[in-house]
Amino acid sequence: MAVSAVSLPFREQNEFLRRKLNLPTESWTDIYTREHDYAFVVAGANRDELVADFRQAVEKAITGGTSLEEFRREFDAIVARHGWSYNGGRNWRSRVIYETNLRSSYMAGRYEQLMAVREERPYWQYIHSDAVEHPREEHEAWNGMILHWSDPWWQYHFPINAWGCQCSVRALSQRDLERMGKTGPDTAPPIVMEQRMIGQRSPNGPRVVEVPKGIDPGFEYVPGQSRLNSQIPPELPDPPLPGSTGGPGLPNTRPPDELPAPRPAPAGLLPPDLPAKDYAEAFLQAFGADMDTPAVFRDVLGERLVIGSELFTTTKGALKSMKNERGPFMALLAAALRLPDEIWARVEWHHGQKKAVVRRRYVAQYLVEGESTPMLAVFELGVDGWSGVTTFRPEQDINDMRVGVRLYRREE
Repeated sequence: MAVSAVSLPFREQNEFLRRKLNLPTESWTDIYTREHDYAFVVAGANRDELVADFRQAVEKAITGGTSLEEFRREFDAIVARHGWSYNGGRNWRSRVIYETNLRSSYMAGRYEQLMAVREERPYWQYIHSDAVEHPREEHEAWNGMILHWSDPWWQYHFPINAWGCQCSVRALSQRDLERMGKTGPDTAPPIVMEQRMIGQRSPNGPRVVEVPKGIDPGFEYVPGQSRLNSQIPPELPDPPLPGSTGGPGLPNTRPPDELPAPRPAPAGLLPPDLPAKDYAEAFLQAFGADMDTPAVFRDVLGERLVIGSELFTTTKGALKSMKNERGPFMALLAAALRLPDEIWARVEWHHGQKKAVVRRRYVAQYLVEGESTPMLAVFELGVDGWSGVTTFRPEQDINDMRVGVRLYRREE
């Protein structure tokens, strides 16, 4: 695969590869489907230093635009340095490593981009590449097909879909469809599953897997989807506290001015005693997410957050309780994150864990119909998770929530 305009590296692609962990393997079947979102592997590369050298060569190819021939020279040097014995011919094996890593990381980054604009461009079009030397009949048949992003068909058929596959996806708006003379998306073709034998030469022996027709085993998943879900922070057991939680915050300064005047609540309150799912959905819908699919959100500073149902679930996947005042005000907590009055950042030192944590705190006040006191909403986020509070009667001074470095203040 020649590096073309469609495969030029971008931030999401680089981040996807950077966060992978090197993992030695004996066979390509040791790591299967979405496990590739987390691990960098080269089939049969079973030593740490060997995997690390291939990782460096692949990263160089992605970030520096290394051609296949340049990569092959590095491949030869790595093989000679480690005395690695591999299956298949040199040209075939080096091409597989090069193309699969470039295309899968590109499409993982592309998936993240498509999800970020799915509200404005909710339709995805399958694009088959004419550059493929031996095109697959099924992939050619899917070329140009337009489906809604939520269509279950994409869960199996989002590219790449096979060894050497160069198919891609582009996003379209409703206006784009109208310009094409269409009133809506196409109907997805039936998903025909078939059984395939894999790992015939694997040390662990062969096994049978079930994949859709036209998809090579191991490619029946959405690259990057599971990683996107894993970036959703868990909820911390305690709400944000005034001042510096867990130790002295750095810095620990407070502003000389007051919080901007309260705004009318942008969303109505939900009734009490609803199921926890209803309260969670009220929060998720504000970001274009739902209980099944996360969304990428950028705050007023441009910081990227992944919003999904995992915000409200336990480690076993059960929804957490949202009793008392918390549930009815989840939509307002979402509003504080989307359009805060202020954003604060500070460093907390946790003595027990002997580590520092950077936290961002989104603060907002709202006037709620029927209430004489403004409601305070605070959403706090760190690498270890999130916490939130909504209250009409803060026990401490509201200004105690305004600690650290102020990154943003809403213009009144």
